[in-house]
Amino acid sequence: MTLKTKLSPQEVQGAKKLFDDCKNVVIVAHQSPDGDAIGSTLALWEYLTRKGKNAMVIVPNYFPDFLKWMNGADRIVLFERKKSLSYNLLNMADLVCVLDLGEYSRLGEELGRVVAGLRHTKKLMIDHHIGPDKKGFSTVVSHPECSSTCELLFRLLTAIGGIGQLSLHGAEDIYAGMYTDTGGFSFNSNDPDIFLIIAELLQKGIDKDRIVRNINNYYTADRFRLMGYVLYEKLQVFPDLHASVFGLTKEELKRFNYLKGDMEGVVNMPLAIRGHKLSISLREDTEKPVIWVSIRSYDDISAQDMAIRFFGGGGHFNAAGGRLEGITMEQAIEKAKEAIEAFREQLTATDQQATNNSTNQ
Repeated sequence: MTLKTKLSPQEVQGAKKLFDDCKNVVIVAHQSPDGDAIGSTLALWEYLTRKGKNAMVIVPNYFPDFLKWMNGADRIVLFERKKSLSYNLLNMADLVCVLDLGEYSRLGEELGRVVAGLRHTKKLMIDHHIGPDKKGFSTVVSHPECSSTCELLFRLLTAIGGIGQLSLHGAEDIYAGMYTDTGGFSFNSNDPDIFLIIAELLQKGIDKDRIVRNINNYYTADRFRLMGYVLYEKLQVFPDLHASVFGLTKEELKRFNYLKGDMEGVVNMPLAIRGHKLSISLREDTEKPVIWVSIRSYDDISAQDMAIRFFGGGGHFNAAGGRLEGITMEQAIEKAKEAIEAFREQLTATDQQATNNSTNQ
């Protein structure tokens, strides 16, 4: 059994030529980079470095500590801390690879403006989000049906004949990105190809059990106390709507010595409630006047649609996010309740079907 063809000849040929012709490459990913962003950028960095290219990774801001075990993570340039170096690297680059985002705004205002303004630099996008802005890119490799950008990158490297040059570290990065972006292969992961890819990564020598431990077993005791606080004190459950919401202020986060990444995966936990279909997390930024929104859903409930309609965001069908500005946490909670109510029909569809079946018996 081989991987199904998803990439077009234009995508494959375009990316291969860019990789072959470049000398100085900058690889960028979105704000608050997650496992897929860090995994895909470092895997591509590993590949291009082994091809003899001068490659660097720049991300807008800090990424979670539980991703720092990856080879090369200590060499990632944080734009918000090293702007002068970032500008120099971008100005010298003959290729900029934009990974795991479909629009410049997701790089943040300043970095997004800089990358968008590189008129004479070739640019490549590799992404799996819906509706990418393709303006200004030499080649766009866009496949929203892929589980992750890491999966898409693996497919691309396979198609251009470069998988043999993917190092063990690069294979580890790809597995980590696929694992995190599918919630440990618990959603958006029914494509048999995903497990063919995992088999190939295992043949590369990855220790998937160790990777999972590195990702999941890296937290402090304070993080577990924070989770307990969320579940016991903050979680609001709406049983009739099979939904829940919780919000954390920056004061509450500081109380539990919050570290970047401590809230990773917590939004998924209420989905373990029997019959639950929707979970919304609201987190106040500890440095900026922003409330970050994370939405997770099951089945045919579109987290993406909710993020677009109510929180100025987007994402994937069952995993999306957004942001709220200029309002209090109390107002944000009410906004989330409004969003849940707007989806009442979809959230209670199973209940209605059960009622109809009972009536017809």
